Amino acid sequence: MQIRFIHTSDWQIGKVFRFMDSTAMGLLQEARLQAITRIGEFAGEHAVRHVLVAGDVYDMEALPPRSLNQPLERMRSFTGVQWHLLPGNHDPHRPNGLWDRLLGKGLPENVHAHVAPEPMILEEIGAALLPAPLHYRRTLDDPTAYMDEVELPDGFVRIGLAHGTVTGFGSDDRETPNYIDPDRPKRAGLAYLALGDWHGQKKINDRCWYSGTPETDAFDVIDGGRALLVEIEGPAAPPTVTPVPTGRYTWTHFSERINRRKDIDFLAEKLRGSADELDRVLVHLTVAGALSLEDRQYFQDQIEDGVSAAFCFMRVDDRQLFSRPTAEDLDRIDRGGFVRMAAEKLMQQIEEGGKAERELAAEALQRLYIEHMKLQASQR
Repeated sequence: MQIRFIHTSDWQIGKVFRFMDSTAMGLLQEARLQAITRIGEFAGEHAVRHVLVAGDVYDMEALPPRSLNQPLERMRSFTGVQWHLLPGNHDPHRPNGLWDRLLGKGLPENVHAHVAPEPMILEEIGAALLPAPLHYRRTLDDPTAYMDEVELPDGFVRIGLAHGTVTGFGSDDRETPNYIDPDRPKRAGLAYLALGDWHGQKKINDRCWYSGTPETDAFDVIDGGRALLVEIEGPAAPPTVTPVPTGRYTWTHFSERINRRKDIDFLAEKLRGSADELDRVLVHLTVAGALSLEDRQYFQDQIEDGVSAAFCFMRVDDRQLFSRPTAEDLDRIDRGGFVRMAAEKLMQQIEEGGKAERELAAEALQRLYIEHMKLQASQR
């Protein structure tokens, strides 16, 4: 009998995105719930009976009842699917904590919270699930170690479910919190080890995978927005693992050098043409170069205030975009008097000062330019 299940992790329901406004954050929080629906729909369409969630179902322990119940209600509606939830480092199982509250209230019949390292027999597919829940945010013990000693009836395929990291990239990985031995499948006779914690999808070896988060949540996540369809023909056969797209939003980088207005127009056109549905894209834009005060304001109008409105969110890194004031810029501020003297003094600091002094002077001169443009506009 072929064993088939979906491997997912790191839903992090209730995640807070502090670097964006409340509107964009609300959209991303809702998308994390929608990903559950897409996983359930895929399972139904492909006759998959079990979904394994390898930790961090929730982003934090202190969540209001609505946030706790929203994913449960989504899962409840897929009555033909059994959902297996594992406490991770963001939502560890503690006495009287989040999972005790959920279990005390009662979970939907098709939702299982694996809060103890105890095997669960899945007889209809001929498999045994070996969960490794976390009881602390950080532990130096490998939570999967117990799997080596678990005895099961003959014929059941062993599937591990855990949350942690297979490497700390240090001199002794075993001092890494929540360390998981990447050789655990071999040591414990696992046909597959479903891991969570890394938000990008990653293959560790033929029998050990990270599913990644089903909805990408950061610009540095690679291969997020997916789940995994896992198919196993038997204990000795290597699993067939197929990525399943689940994410709604795309997080992308752009890096441009701009030194004149023409460059700004080109950048605006490039950004607007970067996707069919711009409102489903989050952009991290890095710009470098030097602009006149007039063109710096044009960049603000066209890119930061203009094109950015087409995207779900845009972050602009302009630390390497310097002011290069021209004589025309200074004339637009004032042709004489105290204000012109102040502008020229700032110009001198930009040309001769240290790095911090140049940056402060450039910001002050740009602000002076903007305020005088506003004043002139109001007097027309």
